[in-house]
Amino acid sequence: MGPYCWQEIDIEEWSNRCQPQHLDRMLQMLIARSCGSLRKLCVSGLQNDMIFSYITEHAGSLQTLRLPRSEIGDSIVEQTAGRLSTITFLDLSYCGKIGARALEAIGKNCKLLVGLCRNMHPLDTAGKPLMDEEAHAIATTMPRLKHLEMAYHLISTKSALQILSSCTELEFLDLRGCWDVQLEDKFLKEKYPKLKLLGPLILDYYERNEWEDCSDFSDASEYLAWEFVAGELEDYYDDDDDVSYDGMWDDEGRLEELELRFYEGIDQNGDAVYGGYGWPPSP
Repeated sequence: MGPYCWQEIDIEEWSNRCQPQHLDRMLQMLIARSCGSLRKLCVSGLQNDMIFSYITEHAGSLQTLRLPRSEIGDSIVEQTAGRLSTITFLDLSYCGKIGARALEAIGKNCKLLVGLCRNMHPLDTAGKPLMDEEAHAIATTMPRLKHLEMAYHLISTKSALQILSSCTELEFLDLRGCWDVQLEDKFLKEKYPKLKLLGPLILDYYERNEWEDCSDFSDASEYLAWEFVAGELEDYYDDDDDVSYDGMWDDEGRLEELELRFYEGIDQNGDAVYGGYGWPPSP
């Protein structure tokens, strides 16, 4: 098989469950086979800066790069961003070690970038103060964006408006879970008629339907499932001292049935992508 058979490498699903040392070896083998013709790479959970640097060394033709949940830092991104000049779509969702410095370096070097996914996990941002630095970096260095995801980011209304005014070609913006952002529908329709905005105060279709079908609290649509489990259930039973729930989890089978499901973003076609069993598979 020639190098053109390896122009697109998608091992994201496999990488979610493999050992880190196996992931590095697999990437090195597959990327080497592409012989510089690699155009799309999807992989989850890079564990070190070295393998990220290796990817950038072979990114001369790379257009789509998905690296969710990767343990890469600002410094390595700043050092290697110049090698990613051909990138048009980048996914750095749930990468907790990078911040505004990395995004600024990407924006300054990746002038063809039209799609960016920078979603965060709700449990990683809950209770923390606003951090607008990443939004500012996006607004000042990525004016050609058409697709932007910032779900569960700790940004303000001011930062959201800065992105909208700077990224004039924006067609899709995901602000789901950005609870401090307040944008009026009338203003958006008048000022940005071509923009499709997701959030910040709506639940995804699957999450909402599942909770409405099985919960007595379905009318409280402003609560996310994880918020409800973390706080509401405990408050609900505080006044009921006569009932003992010590045996609630005696049946080990119930623990095996417990699942946590989280939103993972929007693909390039505008379709929702979800994680966990029972959700629509990633494309």
